[in-house]
Amino acid sequence: MSPEIFHSIILILTIAFSFLLIKTPFYQYDLQITAFIFIIYFLLKKFLSKYQTTNIKYRLFDSVIFTLLILNIINSTGATKSPLFFLNYFLIFALSLLLEPIISITTTLTLVIFYLLSLPQDQSLKELLPIFSLPFLTPFALFFGQEHIKNTKLKAQSSKLKNIIAKNQEESFLFLSLIVKNHLKNIKKAVENFMGDHELDIIKKNTSRMEHLIDKFEKSSK
Repeated sequence: MSPEIFHSIILILTIAFSFLLIKTPFYQYDLQITAFIFIIYFLLKKFLSKYQTTNIKYRLFDSVIFTLLILNIINSTGATKSPLFFLNYFLIFALSLLLEPIISITTTLTLVIFYLLSLPQDQSLKELLPIFSLPFLTPFALFFGQEHIKNTKLKAQSSKLKNIIAKNQEESFLFLSLIVKNHLKNIKKAVENFMGDHELDIIKKNTSRMEHLIDKFEKSSK
């Protein structure tokens, strides 16, 4: 199963749970449930902070909790009549950034279906407008999600390029310190003990070796 399908199923079940919770007797404790979910989320994030929170598993966890909190707040304050209904827009955008961009489509469709099913019959167009406004934001969420992925890939490539440059610099310093420096010592020693043609020959040989090694290094670094 692809990650997109798996994440879509998890979020559909999360949205379904949020709307089914309204029909249960427990919903009279909606504020307490919201506070409990937030406290558990805060504690888990604190204990899991030492792990790699950029992992897809942690982002899925964030998405599920975020969805539960947002929908619980909206449904407890009037659902489609809630003054906080606009939080659905933030939810769609946030999920497209946390997970895959395609998630914005499945999330929007699921929200529209459940909001329509939760409404009484013979609703006016005015009350349906907030629900039908959700699909119009989906293309923007999809676009931002795709741009976010592109930027993430560019940052990864930039980081990789920086590592390559740093490695090349390290190799350059190693070359200068171990090879060129050794030949310079030989030349210095020959100059200090200069007696005639023998030392001059040593200087010429070391100079020639240095030139050869520098040319070889320049060709290999291109």
